[in-house]
Amino acid sequence: MKLLHLDSSILGDHSASRQLTRDVVQACQSAHADAQVTYRDLASNALGHFSAASLAAAGTPLEARDAAQQHEVVANEATLQQFLDSDVVVIGAPMYNFTVPSQLKAWIDRIAVAGRTFRYSEAGPEGLCGGKKIIIVSTSGGLHQGLPTGAGHEELLKALFAFIGVTDLQFVRAHGLAYGEEPRASAMTAAQQQIKDLFAA
Repeated sequence: MKLLHLDSSILGDHSASRQLTRDVVQACQSAHADAQVTYRDLASNALGHFSAASLAAAGTPLEARDAAQQHEVVANEATLQQFLDSDVVVIGAPMYNFTVPSQLKAWIDRIAVAGRTFRYSEAGPEGLCGGKKIIIVSTSGGLHQGLPTGAGHEELLKALFAFIGVTDLQFVRAHGLAYGEEPRASAMTAAQQQIKDLFAA
């Protein structure tokens, strides 16, 4: 089993989402001895934001690309293939200003690719990633789940992965982390229990 572990928090060792994604991966490894983990830090090794240059590079024939275009195409293809090759993807998705980190959005823009992760047909769009399991560690300083302020966070991720065909989507949540030491500790403890429940025999 191939597991892709993604972090996107900019907070390093102070990050709740990073702590929890590590715990998810460790629990998965304990449950699946054959798990092969690939780690990617989208904050410290960030992809460039998707741009007109990205599109131009993809549409330029190999022999006509300059060095920058070739680098862009190779990096984008590697990112996409890494996702396609994975059976399980664990994603740290903190909320920044009511949405996901821009570094995570840049990754999303590389894996939502027509003809690779979804396709259009006469019946409409069809997702091509139905065999994957996605576990999202959702963290936030406030409480936004089910509110308009949360629409650009979990709802965005739900819509994206549903669009590309993922039906096995799980969330580990630690919200209200900025409400004080006790609420933070309680939220983290609850998240740890959610992780245990995910991998309970």
